[in-house]
Amino acid sequence: MLKSLSAIAVIFCGASLAWMILGATIAARTAGSDSNQTERLASQWGSSQVQSAPQIDVIGTRVSVPIRSSRINVHLDLEQRRKGLLWYNLYNVSFVAHYLICNDTSNPHLTVQFFLPTSDGSYADLTYLIGGRRIDNATALDQGKVRFDLQSGRETTIDVGSRSRGMNSWLYRFSNRVEVESVNDFALTMTTNFHAIDFPVQMLLPVTEQSLGQGWRLQWKYSTLVTGNGIGMAIPYPLQPGPLAQRITFWAPVALLFYLFVMLLLTTMRGIRLHPVNYFFLACAFFAFHLLFAYLVDRIPLEAAFAISSLVSIFLTVSYLRLVAGWRFAAVESGLAQFIYLILFSYALFNEGWSGLTITIGAIITLFVAMQLTAHVTWSERLVEGV
Repeated sequence: MLKSLSAIAVIFCGASLAWMILGATIAARTAGSDSNQTERLASQWGSSQVQSAPQIDVIGTRVSVPIRSSRINVHLDLEQRRKGLLWYNLYNVSFVAHYLICNDTSNPHLTVQFFLPTSDGSYADLTYLIGGRRIDNATALDQGKVRFDLQSGRETTIDVGSRSRGMNSWLYRFSNRVEVESVNDFALTMTTNFHAIDFPVQMLLPVTEQSLGQGWRLQWKYSTLVTGNGIGMAIPYPLQPGPLAQRITFWAPVALLFYLFVMLLLTTMRGIRLHPVNYFFLACAFFAFHLLFAYLVDRIPLEAAFAISSLVSIFLTVSYLRLVAGWRFAAVESGLAQFIYLILFSYALFNEGWSGLTITIGAIITLFVAMQLTAHVTWSERLVEGV
Protein backbone atom coordinates (compact mmCIF):
# COMPACT_ATOMS: atom_id res chain seq x y z
CA MET A 1 0.00 0.00 0.00
CA LEU A 2 2.95 2.31 0.62
CA LYS A 3 3.96 1.92 -3.02
CA SER A 4 0.40 2.74 -4.09
CA LEU A 5 0.41 5.88 -1.94
CA SER A 6 3.68 7.03 -3.47
CA ALA A 7 2.42 6.35 -6.98
CA ILE A 8 -0.85 8.17 -6.28
CA ALA A 9 1.09 11.18 -5.02
CA VAL A 10 3.11 11.28 -8.25
CA ILE A 11 -0.07 10.90 -10.34
CA PHE A 12 -1.77 13.68 -8.37
CA CYS A 13 1.16 16.08 -8.86
CA GLY A 14 1.29 15.35 -12.60
CA ALA A 15 -2.47 15.79 -13.00
CA SER A 16 -2.37 19.05 -11.03
CA LEU A 17 0.27 20.42 -13.38
CA ALA A 18 -1.85 19.42 -16.38
CA TRP A 19 -4.86 21.21 -14.90
CA MET A 20 -2.84 24.34 -14.22
CA ILE A 21 -1.76 24.40 -17.86
CA LEU A 22 -5.32 23.81 -19.06
CA GLY A 23 -6.66 26.52 -16.74
CA ALA A 24 -4.07 29.01 -17.98
CA THR A 25 -5.02 28.13 -21.56
CA ILE A 26 -8.70 28.79 -20.85
CA ALA A 27 -7.83 32.10 -19.17
CA ALA A 28 -5.78 33.17 -22.19
CA ARG A 29 -8.54 32.15 -24.62
CA THR A 30 -11.13 34.04 -22.58
CA ALA A 31 -9.04 37.21 -22.33
CA GLY A 32 -8.19 37.15 -26.03
CA SER A 33 -11.81 36.59 -27.03
CA ASP A 34 -13.03 39.34 -24.68
CA SER A 35 -10.59 41.89 -26.06
CA ASN A 36 -11.59 41.23 -29.66
CA GLN A 37 -15.33 40.94 -29.08
CA THR A 38 -15.60 43.98 -26.79
CA GLU A 39 -13.92 46.19 -29.36
CA ARG A 40 -16.09 44.82 -32.15
CA LEU A 41 -19.36 45.10 -30.23
CA ALA A 42 -18.51 48.59 -28.97
CA SER A 43 -18.05 49.74 -32.57
CA GLN A 44 -21.49 48.33 -33.43
CA TRP A 45 -23.47 49.12 -30.28
CA GLY A 46 -21.48 51.77 -28.47
CA SER A 47 -19.91 51.56 -25.02
CA SER A 48 -21.34 52.13 -21.55
CA GLN A 49 -23.43 55.29 -21.50
CA VAL A 50 -23.27 58.19 -19.04
CA GLN A 51 -26.06 60.70 -19.68
CA SER A 52 -25.67 64.10 -17.99
CA ALA A 53 -28.25 66.82 -17.43
CA PRO A 54 -27.86 69.89 -19.68
CA GLN A 55 -25.73 72.73 -18.37
CA ILE A 56 -27.22 76.26 -18.53
CA ASP A 57 -24.82 79.19 -18.10
CA VAL A 58 -24.91 82.98 -18.34
CA ILE A 59 -22.89 84.17 -21.33
CA GLY A 60 -19.61 85.80 -20.39
CA THR A 61 -19.70 84.67 -16.76
CA ARG A 62 -19.21 81.56 -14.69
CA VAL A 63 -22.73 81.81 -13.29
CA SER A 64 -25.00 78.79 -13.87
CA VAL A 65 -28.77 78.76 -14.03
CA PRO A 66 -30.10 75.84 -11.96
CA ILE A 67 -32.69 73.35 -13.16
CA ARG A 68 -35.87 73.86 -11.15
CA SER A 69 -37.63 70.65 -12.16
CA SER A 70 -36.73 67.40 -13.97
CA ARG A 71 -39.06 64.76 -15.40
CA ILE A 72 -37.16 61.91 -17.05
CA ASN A 73 -38.24 58.59 -18.55
CA VAL A 74 -35.77 55.87 -19.48
CA HIS A 75 -36.48 52.48 -20.99
CA LEU A 76 -33.77 49.80 -21.19
CA ASP A 77 -34.32 46.90 -23.58
CA LEU A 78 -31.70 44.19 -22.98
CA GLU A 79 -30.26 42.10 -25.81
CA GLN A 80 -27.70 39.66 -24.41
CA ARG A 81 -25.40 38.01 -26.91
CA ARG A 82 -22.92 35.20 -26.47
CA LYS A 83 -19.61 35.33 -28.31
CA GLY A 84 -17.39 32.31 -27.70
CA LEU A 85 -16.59 31.96 -24.00
CA LEU A 86 -18.43 35.09 -22.83
CA TRP A 87 -21.85 36.73 -22.70
CA TYR A 88 -22.19 40.44 -23.44
CA ASN A 89 -24.90 42.75 -22.11
CA LEU A 90 -26.10 44.92 -24.98
CA TYR A 91 -29.12 47.16 -24.68
CA ASN A 92 -31.33 49.62 -26.52
CA VAL A 93 -32.17 52.75 -24.54
CA SER A 94 -34.91 55.32 -24.99
CA PHE A 95 -34.30 58.59 -23.13
CA VAL A 96 -36.84 61.43 -22.78
CA ALA A 97 -36.26 64.35 -20.38
CA HIS A 98 -38.25 67.49 -19.63
CA TYR A 99 -36.51 70.24 -17.62
CA LEU A 100 -37.83 73.51 -16.20
CA ILE A 101 -35.46 76.42 -15.61
CA CYS A 102 -35.87 79.96 -14.29
CA ASN A 103 -33.44 82.78 -15.03
CA ASP A 104 -32.76 84.19 -11.57
CA THR A 105 -29.94 86.39 -12.87
CA SER A 106 -30.05 89.88 -14.37
CA ASN A 107 -28.50 88.76 -17.67
CA PRO A 108 -30.96 87.48 -20.32
CA HIS A 109 -28.28 85.92 -22.54
CA LEU A 110 -27.84 82.26 -21.77
CA THR A 111 -26.29 79.13 -23.27
CA VAL A 112 -27.36 75.54 -22.86
CA GLN A 113 -24.90 72.72 -23.37
CA PHE A 114 -26.26 69.31 -24.29
CA PHE A 115 -24.16 66.25 -23.45
CA LEU A 116 -24.25 63.06 -25.44
CA PRO A 117 -23.76 59.87 -23.35
CA THR A 118 -20.77 58.75 -25.44
CA SER A 119 -18.86 60.18 -28.37
CA ASP A 120 -18.74 56.85 -30.20
CA GLY A 121 -22.48 56.11 -30.11
CA SER A 122 -25.28 56.47 -32.66
CA TYR A 123 -28.44 58.41 -31.80
CA ALA A 124 -31.78 58.11 -33.55
CA ASP A 125 -34.61 60.64 -33.17
CA LEU A 126 -32.25 63.03 -31.39
CA THR A 127 -34.39 65.95 -30.23
CA TYR A 128 -33.57 69.21 -28.46
CA LEU A 129 -36.19 71.83 -27.65
CA ILE A 130 -36.00 75.14 -25.79
CA GLY A 131 -39.33 76.61 -24.79
CA GLY A 132 -41.01 74.18 -27.20
CA ARG A 133 -38.87 75.41 -30.12
CA ARG A 134 -36.93 72.67 -31.85
CA ILE A 135 -33.18 73.17 -32.05
CA ASP A 136 -31.41 71.99 -35.16
CA ASN A 137 -29.25 69.00 -34.25
CA ALA A 138 -26.23 70.30 -36.16
CA THR A 139 -26.41 73.58 -34.28
CA ALA A 140 -26.82 71.86 -30.92
CA LEU A 141 -23.81 69.66 -31.53
CA ASP A 142 -21.57 72.53 -32.66
CA GLN A 143 -19.27 72.64 -29.62
CA GLY A 144 -22.24 71.32 -27.63
CA LYS A 145 -23.76 74.76 -26.92
CA VAL A 146 -26.83 76.68 -28.03
CA ARG A 147 -27.41 80.38 -27.30
CA PHE A 148 -30.85 81.67 -26.32
CA ASP A 149 -32.42 84.57 -24.48
CA LEU A 150 -34.55 84.35 -21.36
CA GLN A 151 -35.61 87.49 -19.52
CA SER A 152 -34.75 87.77 -15.84
CA GLY A 153 -37.34 86.07 -13.63
CA ARG A 154 -38.90 84.18 -16.55
CA GLU A 155 -39.21 80.40 -16.91
CA THR A 156 -38.81 78.11 -19.89
CA THR A 157 -38.52 74.42 -20.63
CA ILE A 158 -35.76 72.33 -22.11
CA ASP A 159 -36.52 68.93 -23.65
CA VAL A 160 -34.09 66.21 -24.65
CA GLY A 161 -34.88 62.91 -26.36
CA SER A 162 -33.05 60.14 -28.19
CA ARG A 163 -32.88 56.41 -28.92
CA SER A 164 -29.50 54.72 -28.86
CA ARG A 165 -27.58 51.60 -27.94
CA GLY A 166 -25.03 50.78 -25.27
CA MET A 167 -23.28 48.02 -23.43
CA ASN A 168 -22.95 46.84 -19.81
CA SER A 169 -24.36 49.83 -17.91
CA TRP A 170 -26.35 53.06 -18.21
CA LEU A 171 -25.80 56.03 -15.87
CA TYR A 172 -27.41 59.42 -15.31
CA ARG A 173 -25.50 62.32 -13.76
CA PHE A 174 -27.06 65.48 -12.36
CA SER A 175 -24.13 67.42 -13.77
CA ASN A 176 -21.27 66.90 -16.15
CA ARG A 177 -18.94 68.13 -13.43
CA VAL A 178 -17.56 65.84 -10.74
CA GLU A 179 -18.86 67.58 -7.64
CA VAL A 180 -21.72 67.64 -5.19
CA GLU A 181 -24.91 68.94 -6.81
CA SER A 182 -28.15 70.36 -5.42
CA VAL A 183 -31.25 68.91 -7.13
CA ASN A 184 -34.84 70.14 -6.87
CA ASP A 185 -38.17 68.55 -7.82
CA PHE A 186 -36.57 65.56 -9.53
CA ALA A 187 -38.27 62.42 -10.86
CA LEU A 188 -36.71 59.72 -13.03
CA THR A 189 -38.70 56.65 -14.04
CA MET A 190 -36.84 53.67 -15.49
CA THR A 191 -38.49 50.62 -17.03
CA THR A 192 -36.67 47.46 -18.05
CA ASN A 193 -37.51 44.28 -19.96
CA PHE A 194 -35.32 42.18 -17.63
CA HIS A 195 -35.59 41.16 -13.98
CA ALA A 196 -31.91 40.68 -13.12
CA ILE A 197 -31.05 44.23 -12.07
CA ASP A 198 -28.14 45.67 -10.11
CA PHE A 199 -26.92 49.16 -9.25
CA PRO A 200 -23.35 50.41 -9.69
CA VAL A 201 -21.34 51.62 -6.72
CA GLN A 202 -21.85 55.22 -5.64
CA MET A 203 -25.26 55.30 -7.29
CA LEU A 204 -28.58 56.16 -5.66
CA LEU A 205 -30.99 53.29 -5.05
CA PRO A 206 -34.55 53.68 -6.40
CA VAL A 207 -37.22 55.03 -4.10
CA THR A 208 -39.86 52.64 -5.44
CA GLU A 209 -39.61 49.31 -7.27
CA GLN A 210 -42.50 47.64 -9.08
CA SER A 211 -42.30 44.32 -10.90
CA LEU A 212 -43.80 44.44 -14.40
CA GLY A 213 -44.00 41.01 -15.99
CA GLN A 214 -40.49 40.33 -17.26
CA GLY A 215 -39.05 43.63 -16.05
CA TRP A 216 -39.19 46.43 -13.50
CA ARG A 217 -40.52 49.93 -13.10
CA LEU A 218 -38.07 51.88 -10.93
CA GLN A 219 -38.48 55.43 -9.76
CA TRP A 220 -36.12 57.96 -8.23
CA LYS A 221 -38.11 60.91 -6.86
CA TYR A 222 -36.83 63.77 -4.68
CA SER A 223 -38.24 67.15 -3.72
CA THR A 224 -34.73 68.29 -2.75
CA LEU A 225 -31.44 66.42 -2.86
CA VAL A 226 -27.77 67.23 -2.34
CA THR A 227 -25.47 64.50 -3.61
CA GLY A 228 -22.35 63.67 -5.53
CA ASN A 229 -23.82 60.36 -6.70
CA GLY A 230 -25.89 59.61 -9.76
CA ILE A 231 -28.47 57.12 -10.96
CA GLY A 232 -27.60 54.01 -12.87
CA MET A 233 -28.27 50.46 -13.90
CA ALA A 234 -25.65 47.73 -14.13
CA ILE A 235 -26.97 44.64 -15.87
CA PRO A 236 -25.77 41.44 -14.17
CA TYR A 237 -24.24 38.92 -16.54
CA PRO A 238 -25.53 35.37 -16.91
CA LEU A 239 -23.19 32.56 -15.95
CA GLN A 240 -20.06 33.10 -18.04
CA PRO A 241 -18.83 29.89 -19.77
CA GLY A 242 -15.15 30.87 -19.91
CA PRO A 243 -14.65 31.93 -16.28
CA LEU A 244 -16.73 28.95 -15.11
CA ALA A 245 -14.60 26.47 -17.08
CA GLN A 246 -11.49 28.16 -15.71
CA ARG A 247 -12.79 27.97 -12.13
CA ILE A 248 -13.74 24.29 -12.43
CA THR A 249 -10.35 23.46 -13.93
CA PHE A 250 -8.33 25.19 -11.22
CA TRP A 251 -10.38 23.43 -8.51
CA ALA A 252 -9.99 20.03 -10.20
CA PRO A 253 -6.91 18.90 -8.20
CA VAL A 254 -8.94 19.20 -4.99
CA ALA A 255 -11.71 17.07 -6.49
CA LEU A 256 -9.19 14.47 -7.69
CA LEU A 257 -7.58 14.35 -4.25
CA PHE A 258 -10.93 13.51 -2.65
CA TYR A 259 -11.69 10.96 -5.37
CA LEU A 260 -8.34 9.14 -5.08
CA PHE A 261 -8.60 9.19 -1.28
CA VAL A 262 -12.04 7.57 -1.38
CA MET A 263 -11.00 5.08 -4.05
CA LEU A 264 -8.01 4.05 -1.95
CA LEU A 265 -10.24 3.51 1.06
CA LEU A 266 -12.80 1.56 -0.95
CA THR A 267 -10.23 -0.75 -2.52
CA THR A 268 -8.62 -1.30 0.89
CA MET A 269 -11.96 -2.12 2.54
CA ARG A 270 -13.02 -4.40 -0.33
CA GLY A 271 -9.65 -6.08 -0.71
CA ILE A 272 -9.33 -5.00 -4.35
CA ARG A 273 -5.80 -4.62 -5.67
CA LEU A 274 -5.32 -1.68 -8.02
CA HIS A 275 -1.96 -1.09 -9.63
CA PRO A 276 -0.59 2.46 -9.88
CA VAL A 277 -1.20 2.23 -13.64
CA ASN A 278 -4.88 1.69 -12.86
CA TYR A 279 -4.92 4.88 -10.80
CA PHE A 280 -3.18 6.68 -13.66
CA PHE A 281 -5.98 5.74 -16.07
CA LEU A 282 -8.61 6.79 -13.52
CA ALA A 283 -6.92 10.19 -13.23
CA CYS A 284 -6.88 10.46 -17.04
CA ALA A 285 -10.62 9.74 -17.18
CA PHE A 286 -11.08 12.44 -14.53
CA PHE A 287 -9.01 14.89 -16.58
CA ALA A 288 -11.02 14.04 -19.71
CA PHE A 289 -14.05 15.77 -18.18
CA HIS A 290 -12.27 19.11 -17.82
CA LEU A 291 -10.49 18.91 -21.16
CA LEU A 292 -13.68 18.14 -23.07
CA PHE A 293 -15.70 20.73 -21.14
CA ALA A 294 -13.09 23.43 -21.82
CA TYR A 295 -13.43 23.01 -25.60
CA LEU A 296 -17.15 22.23 -25.79
CA VAL A 297 -18.31 25.17 -23.71
CA ASP A 298 -17.60 27.78 -26.40
CA ARG A 299 -19.39 25.72 -29.07
CA ILE A 300 -22.61 24.50 -27.46
CA PRO A 301 -24.82 25.62 -24.54
CA LEU A 302 -23.18 25.46 -21.12
CA GLU A 303 -25.54 22.85 -19.68
CA ALA A 304 -25.16 20.54 -22.68
CA ALA A 305 -21.35 20.78 -22.52
CA PHE A 306 -21.42 19.91 -18.82
CA ALA A 307 -23.75 16.92 -19.34
CA ILE A 308 -21.75 15.50 -22.27
CA SER A 309 -18.43 15.89 -20.46
CA SER A 310 -19.85 14.19 -17.34
CA LEU A 311 -21.23 11.23 -19.28
CA VAL A 312 -17.99 10.74 -21.22
CA SER A 313 -15.85 10.79 -18.08
CA ILE A 314 -18.09 8.38 -16.18
CA PHE A 315 -18.29 6.06 -19.20
CA LEU A 316 -14.50 5.96 -19.44
CA THR A 317 -14.15 5.09 -15.75
CA VAL A 318 -16.94 2.51 -15.50
CA SER A 319 -16.11 0.74 -18.77
CA TYR A 320 -12.47 0.48 -17.65
CA LEU A 321 -12.98 -0.59 -14.04
CA ARG A 322 -15.52 -3.29 -14.99
CA LEU A 323 -12.62 -5.10 -16.64
CA VAL A 324 -10.33 -4.52 -13.67
CA ALA A 325 -12.57 -4.98 -10.64
CA GLY A 326 -15.98 -6.11 -11.92
CA TRP A 327 -19.28 -4.46 -12.74
CA ARG A 328 -20.47 -3.90 -9.17
CA PHE A 329 -17.42 -2.00 -7.99
CA ALA A 330 -17.18 -0.05 -11.26
CA ALA A 331 -20.83 1.01 -11.44
CA VAL A 332 -21.66 1.41 -7.75
CA GLU A 333 -18.69 2.34 -5.56
CA SER A 334 -16.48 3.95 -8.20
CA GLY A 335 -19.38 5.42 -10.19
CA LEU A 336 -20.90 6.99 -7.10
CA ALA A 337 -17.55 8.39 -5.96
CA GLN A 338 -16.92 9.95 -9.37
CA PHE A 339 -20.44 11.37 -9.49
CA ILE A 340 -19.95 13.03 -6.09
CA TYR A 341 -16.38 14.28 -6.41
CA LEU A 342 -16.34 15.15 -10.08
CA ILE A 343 -19.89 15.97 -11.19
CA LEU A 344 -21.42 17.40 -8.00
CA PHE A 345 -18.12 19.04 -7.00
CA SER A 346 -17.92 20.80 -10.38
CA TYR A 347 -21.62 21.70 -10.34
CA ALA A 348 -21.13 23.38 -6.94
CA LEU A 349 -18.79 25.83 -8.68
CA PHE A 350 -21.65 27.11 -10.87
CA ASN A 351 -22.64 29.36 -7.97
CA GLU A 352 -19.43 31.10 -6.99
CA GLY A 353 -20.94 32.59 -3.86
CA TRP A 354 -21.82 29.19 -2.38
CA SER A 355 -19.11 27.00 -3.89
CA GLY A 356 -16.60 27.35 -1.05
CA LEU A 357 -19.15 26.47 1.64
CA THR A 358 -20.57 23.58 -0.39
CA ILE A 359 -17.13 22.06 -0.97
CA THR A 360 -16.23 22.50 2.70
CA ILE A 361 -19.39 20.70 3.82
CA GLY A 362 -18.68 17.90 1.33
CA ALA A 363 -15.14 17.55 2.65
CA ILE A 364 -16.33 17.32 6.25
CA ILE A 365 -18.94 14.70 5.37
CA THR A 366 -16.30 12.71 3.47
CA LEU A 367 -13.96 12.85 6.46
CA PHE A 368 -16.69 11.75 8.82
CA VAL A 369 -17.72 8.75 6.69
CA ALA A 370 -14.09 7.73 6.12
CA MET A 371 -13.31 7.90 9.86
CA GLN A 372 -16.36 5.81 10.74
CA LEU A 373 -15.67 3.14 8.11
CA THR A 374 -11.99 2.76 8.91
CA ALA A 375 -12.07 3.09 12.69
CA HIS A 376 -11.45 -0.65 13.16
CA VAL A 377 -8.85 -1.03 10.41
CA THR A 378 -5.39 -2.03 11.64
CA TRP A 379 -3.40 0.31 9.45
CA SER A 380 -0.01 -0.97 10.54
CA GLU A 381 -0.92 -4.33 9.06
CA ARG A 382 -2.63 -2.96 5.94
CA LEU A 383 0.31 -0.71 5.08
CA VAL A 384 2.71 -3.63 5.29
CA GLU A 385 0.45 -6.04 3.38
CA GLY A 386 0.79 -4.05 0.18
CA VAL A 387 -2.94 -4.20 -0.44
